[in-house]
Amino acid sequence: MRGYSVALILTLGSLPLGCEKRSEPGPSAGASGGTPTPPPGTSASSPTPADTKVPGSPSGGAAVSDSDVILLGEVGSLTGSEATFGISTRDGIELALKEANQAGGVKGKKVAVRVYDDQGKPEEAANAVTRLISQDRVKLILGEVASSNSLAMAPKCQSGQVPMITPSSTNPKVTAVGDYIFRVCFIDPFQGFVMAKFAKENLKFTRAAVLKDLKSAYSLGLTEVFTRKFTEMGGKIVATEAYSKGDSDFRAQLTAIKGHKPDAIYVPGYYTDVGIVARQAREIGIKAPLLGGDGWDSEKLWELGGSAIVGSYFSNHYSPDDPSPRVQSFLTKYKAAYGGIPDSLAALGYDAANVAIHAMQQAPDLSGPSIRAAIAQTKDFPGVAGTITLDENRNPVKPAVVLQVGSGKNKYIATISP
Repeated sequence: MRGYSVALILTLGSLPLGCEKRSEPGPSAGASGGTPTPPPGTSASSPTPADTKVPGSPSGGAAVSDSDVILLGEVGSLTGSEATFGISTRDGIELALKEANQAGGVKGKKVAVRVYDDQGKPEEAANAVTRLISQDRVKLILGEVASSNSLAMAPKCQSGQVPMITPSSTNPKVTAVGDYIFRVCFIDPFQGFVMAKFAKENLKFTRAAVLKDLKSAYSLGLTEVFTRKFTEMGGKIVATEAYSKGDSDFRAQLTAIKGHKPDAIYVPGYYTDVGIVARQAREIGIKAPLLGGDGWDSEKLWELGGSAIVGSYFSNHYSPDDPSPRVQSFLTKYKAAYGGIPDSLAALGYDAANVAIHAMQQAPDLSGPSIRAAIAQTKDFPGVAGTITLDENRNPVKPAVVLQVGSGKNKYIATISP
């Protein structure tokens, strides 16, 4: 089995780090064909250093020493079935750090991030965060997206007294691990409530079915809340079926659901499964729309689901159609840097990195306890995906949007507040 890898080390100032030797040319960490050969003293599954580069910087610049750099860590799914999650988040973080360094950095130092690819696997996420804490000695961890992966990371950050900010893990259990664990996204109880309310009040649906992923903490959490809230609002859950991550045939579950004639099917999974579910639902004659959560947010959703997913709805953190100057400024900068429209994962990665930068600027020093205390004081922070004020459980209170899937572009439908 391929171990987790260093995807890149981003030092977003004007000069390359001189303290790390450049690796020999070979396969990139995200490329197929495996990772580069591990250096002496590491196991085959240990990460290996990639080239240290500064995007857009001239070559031949003077070296910057370790003491001039604040090193953060990031863990994400840069390869594997959920790669768009990790890539979007990484890009948002990179943009935030580039802006911070152009503005002078933090306490007179440049900020860099070392990124490990966990391939979407909790065990690899745990290994990666251990390396970041014990060997790389990072000041703070950013990531992960998937709640199951964040739950594998959080105990290690808590015991190591290294603050961790997840941009988009929505399961309530993540921050419940301890007082060093934070997030900048809303949580599943709110997200499940949003879609239950939208289905019942906006769409006037009274009968819903659920298709959940048994291997996903995210999916199970959303299922529980949606089921409870929809029922409390007077709706009826007519069927609940299950699958496991990695399945590719959902026809048996969908056939069972079809017999109950639901108005809609709630599928709180990731885009990788939802697109296939949509196609197979239409193949067997189900016409009811699908409903879901922010795990649907990927440009790949429409590619996988095609016309079968068009017209379905999902809750999300922000919409690029939001006319606010804050959102439109972010869109302009992101397009200039990456050439595309940022999804909510990119927006939340950007917000998480900016919250981290602001906290480090406010903290009296860069020790774990000092940074943790500064993050906990975050109030009315101007995030792209909503203004962020962290509550006593280290979760932000913020609204959600509902989007309708279109042919290659999602349409903003509604904003629902707590």
